[in-house]
Amino acid sequence: MKVAILGAGESGVGAALLAQAKGYDVFVSDKGAISDKYRAELTKAGIAFEEGEHTLDSIYNAQEIIKSPGIPDTAPVIKGALERTIPVISEIEFAGRYADGKFICITGTNGKTTTTLLTYHLLKSAGLKVALAGNVGESLAGKVLEGGYDYYVVELSSFQLDNMYQFKAHIGILLNITPDHLDRYAYQMEKYAAAKFKLAQNMTAADYFLFNQDDAEIQKYKAGHEVPGTAVPFGLKEADGLAIRYEGQSILATFSGISAKVETANSPLIGQHNQYNSMAAVGAALLVGLTPEQIEQGLGTFKNADHRMQPVGEIDGVTFINDSKATNVEAVWYALDGIKQPIVWVVGGKDKGNDYSTLLPLVQEKVKAIVALGVDNSKIVAAFSATCPALVETQDVNEAVKLAKDFAEEGDVVLLSPACASFDLFNNYEHRGRAFAEAVQNLKSAGI
Repeated sequence: MKVAILGAGESGVGAALLAQAKGYDVFVSDKGAISDKYRAELTKAGIAFEEGEHTLDSIYNAQEIIKSPGIPDTAPVIKGALERTIPVISEIEFAGRYADGKFICITGTNGKTTTTLLTYHLLKSAGLKVALAGNVGESLAGKVLEGGYDYYVVELSSFQLDNMYQFKAHIGILLNITPDHLDRYAYQMEKYAAAKFKLAQNMTAADYFLFNQDDAEIQKYKAGHEVPGTAVPFGLKEADGLAIRYEGQSILATFSGISAKVETANSPLIGQHNQYNSMAAVGAALLVGLTPEQIEQGLGTFKNADHRMQPVGEIDGVTFINDSKATNVEAVWYALDGIKQPIVWVVGGKDKGNDYSTLLPLVQEKVKAIVALGVDNSKIVAAFSATCPALVETQDVNEAVKLAKDFAEEGDVVLLSPACASFDLFNNYEHRGRAFAEAVQNLKSAGI
């Protein structure tokens, strides 16, 4: 059987190597340039590939196409495949056919990476054979090819969920649904929500669907659609039927024969959003058989992903936090809400059509100064200058850190939480976060 793989990044090359191992005739096509790392892997495996173009005869000669999640269904090469009734699937869908272990899958607009990493850490620290894959790092196909795992903890974006059909999560976690990537969904929240809810497709009563009971869009979609799987609602608001909830610094879980209390005092995660993330991860850990003691130990040793509420230094009693991954308003809301100290907020970048109005009460309550870091800060200035008159602009990250430090006093927090994409001044949000952390260290070394 011939399979064509579109995109030669992490997911595409992982799918190519797995497909070859399973006896497929594989052809990889990338319209852009293939990185040296992935070109070397394909060459070493003897897999046919091309870059800089799509040779349609070779692609449409395949019985199935595996596409990168970054390629929309509206792309001409995909439209042509669908017109020819060639099945187009995701790397996750393909890898799922060959995995022996169980899938714990996490999606949501915000919090996916933290929840995925925490779930993986809890299981791994308890000694389980567990792989980490999907949107957070290595391809699921690559991990399936390695083999030897009882569980796969997989972060899934809506783009990955779009082309999944037979795949089934044994434990699915839906954290929240807020506007994002709507250009891929005809600017309709219903279509975006439907993509997120594909997480629960094909579930049976033996599978578990953990969802945020407090999220309005989740509740709206659930009210109009039948969602398979055993429902496990979690939340912070008092409601009937909550399976997982917070009480003080404890997570209480009562569902499916489980009755457990997990203390969270030693967790490094701060903020309301991380309470949701922690409830979800703890619920998954309990479902696979971990004890509260094992979970508490894992919570105490967890280190979150870089660029997500990551402390990167302290100068004269002022703490600097890198939250560069917060590229939308909702993520910034959670960051501001979670910090109890006075905040000097570093914000800005390439605007994504943001509506900043939801942040105004938090800015009024908590933010003493704003440093706008971006090429065009006009929208930020218009949104916040009346609420926070101490607002300055810059296009230099080192100057931004220096200005923020000047505004701050001992006990304050300087928070980089941009609410915007990074592409005006940086290559990506990681580049922005690293540059911020380096600027903090430079300022500390200078002793200014």
